[in-house]
Amino acid sequence: MTLTSISSLYPTPRAGIVHLGLGAFHRAHQAVYLERLMARHGGGDWGIISANIRSNKALVDQLTNCGHRYHVAEFERRERGVAREVRSIVEALYAGPDGTDRARLFEAMSDPAIRIVTLTITEKGYYLDPATGDLMEQAEPVAHDIAHPDDPHTALGMLVHALGRRHRAGEAPFTVVSCDNMPGNGERTRKAVVQLARHLDGALADWIEAQVAFPSSMVDRIVPAMTGEDHQRLMSLGIEDPAAVVCEAFSQWVIEDRFPGGRPDWEHEGVQMVDDVAPFETMKLRLLNGSHSLLAYLGGLAGIDTVANAVAQPAFRTLLSQYMRHEAAPTLTLPEGVDLERYITALLDRFANDSLEHRLLQIAMDGSQKLPQRWLSGMVTQLQAKTPTPATLLGIAGWIQFTAGQNEQGQPHRLDDPMAETLTELHERHEDEEDALVRAMLNTRSIFPAALAGNEQIIQQLVRLLVALRTRGVTETITQTLEAESITSSEKGLS
Repeated sequence: MTLTSISSLYPTPRAGIVHLGLGAFHRAHQAVYLERLMARHGGGDWGIISANIRSNKALVDQLTNCGHRYHVAEFERRERGVAREVRSIVEALYAGPDGTDRARLFEAMSDPAIRIVTLTITEKGYYLDPATGDLMEQAEPVAHDIAHPDDPHTALGMLVHALGRRHRAGEAPFTVVSCDNMPGNGERTRKAVVQLARHLDGALADWIEAQVAFPSSMVDRIVPAMTGEDHQRLMSLGIEDPAAVVCEAFSQWVIEDRFPGGRPDWEHEGVQMVDDVAPFETMKLRLLNGSHSLLAYLGGLAGIDTVANAVAQPAFRTLLSQYMRHEAAPTLTLPEGVDLERYITALLDRFANDSLEHRLLQIAMDGSQKLPQRWLSGMVTQLQAKTPTPATLLGIAGWIQFTAGQNEQGQPHRLDDPMAETLTELHERHEDEEDALVRAMLNTRSIFPAALAGNEQIIQQLVRLLVALRTRGVTETITQTLEAESITSSEKGLS
């Protein structure tokens, strides 16, 4: 195994960006683009102040103790990689409800030198009702921020608080960029922030609506959670860094070019600055993220631990081919210049990357928040076109069974989902009643649209698939489902 090291010398940059959500993805994606930019400019005005606002003070301490330097190891395959030292994060803060850095974070966000605030807070961090898109005002953290606007606990509340400071001071606002996997993430963020502000100060809400830019963005890089094995592997290659991150070599960032306060010249580092990110966003959500969810729930049920191990099995690889080529792709309006077949083939190769321990349980988190945009919106389109969706239906049946909390070997797994209590209660109420369980799940309107919940044919197909998963197991059910849909041997060869 070889690991090429890259490091750059430049003066510590001045901060121009605040980021909320200091996790592995941010450090391996946005921070890397800024690192390359700093190296090209010899420093500059776009250093990042990154904050964790919910948990993981230990990571903040690690970065602070090592002078905000860490390594990102980018692997194409296990035998070849590049280790890049990253210095673009100039300050790390812990601003959780019990954090000591909350005042410093608000001070930074209020500073006119900060022109952009970026977010990686996961879908659930926006507190948007999946059915209506409106802010969930009764959610405890949101209700807290409405009652205590000067002591916000959510990212939304922090944005409103900081923008309020700038508004009162007569300062220009910062631009807000969501880097989370949601369709229209810019517009959704704008809606949530304005609705929260409306509860507190109508004039502030009007100012945010009129003056603050919320460009949408699409981010793509596979960044698994770090494990002890990953750290041991890096140590064997000469990198002893508790804040290191391992990821794939591939990276993509597409952003709508709306930055009234200025922005870095990202385009020179490969960022695609576009007028409309929607085609890129939908393509990635339905092809990459949708495929990941199929592997997470069906592979998790089968007792498979990682993406690479799942896609190495012919049944799973063929299932992904069916899903991407025949169920997701027909629902897309492709960005100009995209070769769909090449994109799908590249995704399958990326999934097979054996250098990444991308755990299926990590991908399976928060399924109630992810399914609507990854599977269900495309499925409604296919339903209207009267096109069968066997892979998607099997995925939904797999998700229903996965939420029971154990795999087909009887081994328990944690149901990590904001609706875990509701989902568990439905399983307990309909333990051995597949028909009643499917109907109850589909009638959870915050997840499933009415077009699916009221479709008797869909219900009966899901019941049959759920019974098959429980009696015949995952692999046999995948094989029989694909055979029933007459997937040709040539299509299997393409997968």
